[in-house]
Amino acid sequence: MRLNNIVKSLASTVVLAFCAQHVAAQDLIAMQAPVDKKMKVVDTLTFNKLIEREYSGLPAEELYADWNNVYAHRATQLPDNFKIDLRDFCMPTPSRVITSNFGSRWGRQHKGLDIKVYTGDTIRSAFSGVVRMVKYEARGYGKYIVIRHDNGLETIYGHLSKQIVKENQRVKAGDVIGLGGSTGRSTGSHLHFETRLCGVALNPAVLFDFRAQDVTGDFYVYNKRTYDRDASEANRLRGVRGNGSYNPADVHSTAAKSNGNNKKSENYAAQSSSRKVHKVKKGETLFRIASKYGVSVEQLRKLNGLRKNSSIRPGQLIRYS
Repeated sequence: MRLNNIVKSLASTVVLAFCAQHVAAQDLIAMQAPVDKKMKVVDTLTFNKLIEREYSGLPAEELYADWNNVYAHRATQLPDNFKIDLRDFCMPTPSRVITSNFGSRWGRQHKGLDIKVYTGDTIRSAFSGVVRMVKYEARGYGKYIVIRHDNGLETIYGHLSKQIVKENQRVKAGDVIGLGGSTGRSTGSHLHFETRLCGVALNPAVLFDFRAQDVTGDFYVYNKRTYDRDASEANRLRGVRGNGSYNPADVHSTAAKSNGNNKKSENYAAQSSSRKVHKVKKGETLFRIASKYGVSVEQLRKLNGLRKNSSIRPGQLIRYS
């Protein structure tokens, strides 16, 4: 009799323990949902704090009121004077050939420089910073990237064939961010390169000397009173190179020199030098250009990504080989 009581007692204890464990498990599951939600909030806050920390004490922090991935540029109040540190830089491309200046062009303002690159050429971040936008604009920049830099500048890279970085990604000066192309409103492969301060476009030529593959100095001091004169002088000193056709070796000359012992670079430079380009003059047609170089109109269209109804304009670069 006593044995039966002991067995019943043990059985009851086991059942109660099992039930208690089951209830505890359910409670844990029920409690997990709000915990997960809180963790997402914590993750977001942590990420935002990291972004804030990146900008803490940097010029970009005091210049820009917000961080968004919606607008490529929105002009805000420019300071009367601002010192831009250019020392930690990398040329976005080794190309030395500028095909279109900053300023008035065809009745509208051209807000950057057009630099000749070929589709697939490497494009690099000009300074260290954080990628703010990676977007596509069919009637404008095409595939483009906007980077906000530690020195207060923002740079825009347009008409890319491929974007390699992601929004909110930290990059260093010289990191590969994309490949050259002709996407968006473009009539031939090139890099559209903009430099902006508080959303206002500055002439990249006051900062970068693409012919010399160097910056214009350790610092550039933006001054509201003297900027227009600076920009005009920069165009005169570092503007469009020559008329008519140019030597494609100039596009990759720096890469070839700096990697003279690298066979891959030498092969690439040799391949580039076989590409020949003609700069369109007023009144010229595809038929006239094709006849001049002994190629067919269809071949010109294929080399330059032109459709049958595509028109050409003075100053446009047409590849014929």
